[in-house]
Amino acid sequence: MQPENKPLIERRGEPPEHSIWWDRLTLAQKFSASSLGKFGYELQFIRNENSKSYAVLVCNGGIAVIAEDGEINTSPSIQLRR
Repeated sequence: MQPENKPLIERRGEPPEHSIWWDRLTLAQKFSASSLGKFGYELQFIRNENSKSYAVLVCNGGIAVIAEDGEINTSPSIQLRR
């Protein structure tokens, strides 16, 4: 008896490059967001604080923030509204 061919389930969300926020990212943020996108992170919005922009991405309830220089923080002290 041969196993049934089941369709593969796509677990990744929409690539960050398709976000409406993509064009507002720095080049370094784009590289970091693309890397996180491979793990299922989706770009949600950009937050501006103290004249700096931070890209906010989410994945399965987890949050990641990318600074202007591309530094990724997967344990940010940020609260999202529900």
